[in-house]
Amino acid sequence: MKGGKSKAAEVKRADSKLSVKKKGAAAVGKKTAKKEKAVKDPNKPKRPASAFFVFMEEFRKQYKEKHPANKSVSVVGKAGGDKWKSLSEAEKAPYVAKAEKRKTEYNKSMQAYNKRMAEGPTAAEEEESDKSRSEVNDDEEDEDESGEEEDDEE
Repeated sequence: MKGGKSKAAEVKRADSKLSVKKKGAAAVGKKTAKKEKAVKDPNKPKRPASAFFVFMEEFRKQYKEKHPANKSVSVVGKAGGDKWKSLSEAEKAPYVAKAEKRKTEYNKSMQAYNKRMAEGPTAAEEEESDKSRSEVNDDEEDEDESGEEEDDEE
């Protein structure tokens, strides 16, 4: 019966340690309040790709043609990075130019977006965003109604 006594003693020690940890964790939790993430606006323009990513778009296509059996993303990324480092400034120039062009387009679209945001959302934009939120619920309802099609497939 030695095991029974020692287990009971261990449980008591563990409970006292846990209570100390819980108290400490609760005190820390009260001091630091979690900040909620800001909701991303789906209408906001996406940032443009850098010159390296413009290069990688083309490089991935070429790499897949040469190595069709390779499915590893990391291998393609490493090969692209090595290739990019070995390119001279003259060879990088077309990718830099494409990246600059995308950046100017992005800046124009951001200015237009900021103007729209400063004016406030119009009724049409609010309705559109409500529709996009409710589409998730609509899809679920459509799936319920299309139960007959699912039965045929089984």
